[in-house]
Amino acid sequence: MNETIRLLQAHHSNRNYKTDPVSKEILDAIIECACCAPTSINSHEISLVVVRNADSRARIAEIAGGQPWIAQAPVFIAVIVDLYKTGLGVKKAGAEQVFQRSLEGILAAVSDAGIAMATLMTAARAFGLGIVPIGGIRRDPQAMIDLLGLPSYTFPVDGVVLGYVAEESPQKPRMPIESFRHEETYHPEALKPAIDAYDRTLQEYWRKIGRTDGLSWSANMAQHYGTFSRLIKSVAQKQGFTIEV
Repeated sequence: MNETIRLLQAHHSNRNYKTDPVSKEILDAIIECACCAPTSINSHEISLVVVRNADSRARIAEIAGGQPWIAQAPVFIAVIVDLYKTGLGVKKAGAEQVFQRSLEGILAAVSDAGIAMATLMTAARAFGLGIVPIGGIRRDPQAMIDLLGLPSYTFPVDGVVLGYVAEESPQKPRMPIESFRHEETYHPEALKPAIDAYDRTLQEYWRKIGRTDGLSWSANMAQHYGTFSRLIKSVAQKQGFTIEV
């Protein structure tokens, strides 16, 4: 099998790291890969903040809700939607940036952040590093903004932990492909059987690895998607992001 395909299909998160540093050469190559990733209309609307300071990583672990692997691994990279940068270009051309006030602008920027995250993770794993994506920084985005010194029209979307793995983690089973791949048109009838099957598979996975607190997929979705936080909206508005059109 092609090595890149094998790497992608073997994706899993690691949460137990050595303290060994990641070399400058490897880190530079990983970041350059993300810099080469595509962005909407060549906007380059994503920036990365590389955090290696131990105290800062410990603070990020707290902000993310108590995730010790952030402090344990030697590198954390925050992925930032950066319309401050694009605004400078717009101003140089003699215009006023308004894209941050549109739903299209927010969707495009977050999509580009996801592409950058995926590129970072794949590049890191190609060098033999472990990774774990961190969305928990959005639990307190203002704290991240303050810690990283982010200007207006920027927002910390997510981040990724990088480091050498102390203990490998098993790959978590995924939903049946029928819940993901639709031919020609969307097929909702395939979803309920796939969800039923995945609930059983995931519960068996938790049992095998000794997790007594593991939830079924349905229960996990109910826990997280059955509520929402207004904190992100208020901080995003403070940063200059609104939805007017």
